[in-house]
Amino acid sequence: MSVAPPTGGVLVDRYGRVARDLRVSLTDKCNLRCTYCMPAEGLPWLGGPQLLTDDEVIRLIRVAVRQLGVTEVRFTGGEPLIRPGLVGIVAAVAALDPRPRLSVTTNGIGLERMAPALRAAGLDRVNVSLDTLHRERFARLTRRDRLPDVLAGLAGAATAGLTPVKVNSVLMRGVNDDEAPALLRFALDHGYELRFIEQMPLDAQHGWDRASMVTAAEILTALRTAYALSPDPTERGAAPAETWLVDGGPARVGVIGTVTRPFCGDCDRTRLTADGQIRNCLFATEESDLRGALRAGADDAELARRWRAATWGKRAGHGIDDPTFLQPARPMSAIGG
Repeated sequence: MSVAPPTGGVLVDRYGRVARDLRVSLTDKCNLRCTYCMPAEGLPWLGGPQLLTDDEVIRLIRVAVRQLGVTEVRFTGGEPLIRPGLVGIVAAVAALDPRPRLSVTTNGIGLERMAPALRAAGLDRVNVSLDTLHRERFARLTRRDRLPDVLAGLAGAATAGLTPVKVNSVLMRGVNDDEAPALLRFALDHGYELRFIEQMPLDAQHGWDRASMVTAAEILTALRTAYALSPDPTERGAAPAETWLVDGGPARVGVIGTVTRPFCGDCDRTRLTADGQIRNCLFATEESDLRGALRAGADDAELARRWRAATWGKRAGHGIDDPTFLQPARPMSAIGG
């Protein structure tokens, strides 16, 4: 293997992993204040000039798709539905040749209203965060009484054809860790695909504690009190979730064990923050600036070269188990999922 980053071709790192999945954060702002993500008062948001414009976002995605082999684009935040230009961005990216698969990760607020326009623009599907089915508990967790809006958003996405509708749930010890079977029942009843995600050290308060995290093994144990789970014979590939057939299938449930069952060796992701920084990992402590080069007049070939160089430096793993691990300075809301 060469010791220098490649000068052409796809986004490959020194370990041979190819990044074909691009996560694009469109804003660091959010209309919820989830306790495991940010403080009640919110965070210092990025200023307008710091954010990539719609045209800049579209251009960088075009470079990724046409020159770097990206085949899947996921729009994230913060909360991407509050980005005013979201529908136009989706439409522009859907018009690219080759056309990438397009999805959005959202908290679901406003999705009922926006789903038809997003589907018409070319969005393929959505991931919606939902950690509890109890309205009072939802209000405590998110500091907003918006559970009915999220449930309506899920239904609206399904009606609009943004399928499969995926639900992301984070269980927290002593908070909602009793809801695993109920959340799966809800997903099965509505035809949604449920993914449980281990709580990660990406909170703005840096209050994450591994000892209080509900592990993948504990989630599976809880699910098996109500359902028979069997290994999914479908090849996992680079998907972050391990999946199981529920009561023999065809329904499935997934668990993303980022902390206790890391999948770094198969990671195929690259990330673009709302202010134009390339990140190779959610837990990276370094970033590579594309915004500065773009605004200084760099052509597409130069932007692609910088992106390849950034990807080449990707580390072998996230290092959470390393005693020297440091939580990233930026919280999840500023990085994008």
